[in-house]
Amino acid sequence: MDYEDALAFIHGRYKFKKHANLDTIKRLLKELGNPEQKLKIIHVGGTNGKGSTVSYLKNIFMAEGKTVGTFTSPFITRFNERISVNGEPISDDDLVDLVATIKPIVDKLDAELAEDGPTEFEIITAMMFLFFSQQPIDVAIVEVGIGGILDSTNVITPIVSVITTIGMDHMQLLGNTIREISEQKAGIIKENRAVVVGNVSDEAMEVFISKANNTKSSLYSFGNQFTISDLKNTNRWTQTFDYEDNQIVIRKLESQLLGEYQSHNAACAIKAYCLFKEFANEDASRDVITKGIKKTTWPGRFERVNESPLVVLDGAHNVDAMNQLKKLIKNYFNGTEIYIIIGILSDKSYMEMLNIIGSINNAHLVLTKFEAYGSRQSVDVDEIASSIKAKNDVQVIDDWHEAIATVASEVSDDDMILVTGSLYFISDVRKLFTNE
Repeated sequence: MDYEDALAFIHGRYKFKKHANLDTIKRLLKELGNPEQKLKIIHVGGTNGKGSTVSYLKNIFMAEGKTVGTFTSPFITRFNERISVNGEPISDDDLVDLVATIKPIVDKLDAELAEDGPTEFEIITAMMFLFFSQQPIDVAIVEVGIGGILDSTNVITPIVSVITTIGMDHMQLLGNTIREISEQKAGIIKENRAVVVGNVSDEAMEVFISKANNTKSSLYSFGNQFTISDLKNTNRWTQTFDYEDNQIVIRKLESQLLGEYQSHNAACAIKAYCLFKEFANEDASRDVITKGIKKTTWPGRFERVNESPLVVLDGAHNVDAMNQLKKLIKNYFNGTEIYIIIGILSDKSYMEMLNIIGSINNAHLVLTKFEAYGSRQSVDVDEIASSIKAKNDVQVIDDWHEAIATVASEVSDDDMILVTGSLYFISDVRKLFTNE
């Protein structure tokens, strides 16, 4: 087996399928010796902000000299990114070795369970737990895939759980109301373990408080047990803010990730770090937190990938993320003409997303298409362009390569090209501008 064979095996499994319970992933992990039980874990769920929160946490622990495993999805450039140690993706050889170990077990479970054999995400999750158990990991930061209750990662008892935000996404799997989605996300709250909750609605918070009470968990919520203040952008690409909870106050934290929501994500990460240290009977370090926050970047989150012309990538892929992107543009780039090249998956609330971003006075929409993942498709922009409520004219250029080339030839040095709408789209575009 080589690397391509290993990837073909992984991607050849059932995609976007949920089992009715966690029995299959538990069987798979039991056959592997339950590697997840050997790890100290922070579990990160929520609708948006998971990846950034994982990155903030990773950099805080690394600033302390710890070895950190991270599990994230989807990948931006290469599959291996999903399983990383200290920011370094798993090697091709290690990935092949993991698949060689797991495949015979998967074959056995297929024979026993038929259509209830392990899915693609269950296999990747098992690979991650096994790999981290083989490394000298001090802490594993594990991002939830979708939801919480039935997510393949939800077979652990983490030291701390984090729920970043709640919004309307993946409704076909999680429910059509904030309460239903929150109940799914609340599945990662575990007995007698701390949970950090970000900036969520009162309706969502009611669900989390109820679950925390039922599981005797300590709940720490943004705006109550921890908060930020004095948020400023010191220059176009850096923002500062103060963090405060009942144990620690840090002034003028500096972050390269822009937007109010990113400072909220940072606050969740700081509180989770402090609770992890408290669990270990160790002191949290202001210096470590400051260094970790300052160093944090995250691909595809309002990321500059070119200076002339200015090109920024942002994977805003649902309504809440698009609202946050709109707020960021209005707060930081109100005087800049922004040409937004946007490709959205057809299973998203694309009209609402387009109307949000199109309502910005200085935004010029260019709709395009891209090659989506598996059976998913990008929305047919030719059919919807005339229905968008936009402040400025809307262009349609079906081929995204052509869209970028056309816009780049027309913008001035003072303008911005912003590429957004889907993380899969961002992943493709990013390859044009980086060597990664």
